[in-house]
Amino acid sequence: MTADLLPKTVSTRLLAMLLCTLPGIQAAVGAAPGAANTPALQIITVTSNPVGSTVALGGTVVPYKEATLAAQIPGRIEYIAGAEGDAFQPGDVLVAIDDDDLLAQRRQALAELGNTESAMRNAQVQYSREVWSPQSRNINRAPGMGIPSLFDQFFTRQMGSMGGYGNPTLDRHADLYSRGTSISQAQSRILSARSRVDELDAKLRDSRSIAPFAGVIVRKLVEVGDTVQPGQPLVTYADTQYLQVQVEVPARSMPGLSRGLIVPARLDVGNTRTEARVAQIFPVADARRHTVTVKFDLPTDVPGGPGMYAEVFIPDVNASADPVPVIPESAVVWRGSLPAVFVVNAQDRFETRLLRLGEYVDSDNVAVLSGIKAGERVVANPPASMVSGWSIGAAGAQQGSEAAN
Repeated sequence: MTADLLPKTVSTRLLAMLLCTLPGIQAAVGAAPGAANTPALQIITVTSNPVGSTVALGGTVVPYKEATLAAQIPGRIEYIAGAEGDAFQPGDVLVAIDDDDLLAQRRQALAELGNTESAMRNAQVQYSREVWSPQSRNINRAPGMGIPSLFDQFFTRQMGSMGGYGNPTLDRHADLYSRGTSISQAQSRILSARSRVDELDAKLRDSRSIAPFAGVIVRKLVEVGDTVQPGQPLVTYADTQYLQVQVEVPARSMPGLSRGLIVPARLDVGNTRTEARVAQIFPVADARRHTVTVKFDLPTDVPGGPGMYAEVFIPDVNASADPVPVIPESAVVWRGSLPAVFVVNAQDRFETRLLRLGEYVDSDNVAVLSGIKAGERVVANPPASMVSGWSIGAAGAQQGSEAAN
């Protein structure tokens, strides 16, 4: 049925319904899948902040704690707990040296200790006997037997003592002193034997290299079966959970640093930008290079590990702080090796502007030395396909097209 055969009121009514539903149909057809998830262009006005000059200094990422475990006794390596990267807890055995010879010496020392303790007990018994039954008065030591022995005890010795031939009291004192000396000598031998056992126990402990703190093996310097000497390094052990950047700072730049100061830093892993805190300033400068060693704490979630190259940006106290434009790092696009930004001109069109970047103000914003001025409008999140000459409306349409694709 054609429209001219319909009543006029019906066709007018249908036309009105179509006109009412047309915007909804257009919206349904024009809306691309996923367009709601596409972030809108964010246009910001460039502001200027007083930013002082900074000095970029290169350094090395080091672990917070590091120890080189060395051999304390000579011997053969019989056990290594793991390889580089394996983690351990405090008290775990990392390297063990063969201790069969030490165990044999300890058994010998224990036997010697037992002999000296037996001699000590015998000396104590002899001393007690001398106290209660002096050998100088022992009748068995007198010549003869019976009446001749008694005559010797009561008359011969007494008369000899009175005549200056012998002194029983002095003999008794000498005998007691001799027994006491035997006890002292036995005590000294016991102390010597126990010291020998303690010495061997210490060497047995030194045959095991124990993890001093929670960490990982960062370098293994020996293998099972190697023969080592005292002082030879075995493994390098470090706590890599907490990292620091060690930098040699020129002495003239030290007035700008203080303990706890937060400074920008860049890691040589994906050009990662982060912040570092001054943790330690060494009290003495290097006499040849005239630099001071400074350690900066890094956040725990930074990528990489010890040995990486890193840069820290410390304030230059010799330069004044001038206001310079500051933009988000996300606004910077790279055209080859040149940084650029999309600026909104007076005709609401985007134009590419090459920049000369300064130092990072923080982990998200960077100073601009030349290329733009404060008050200009820039795109904070330009899409990868944006080109110079787009208008604001064309950029929105392009975003919708990219989301539909």
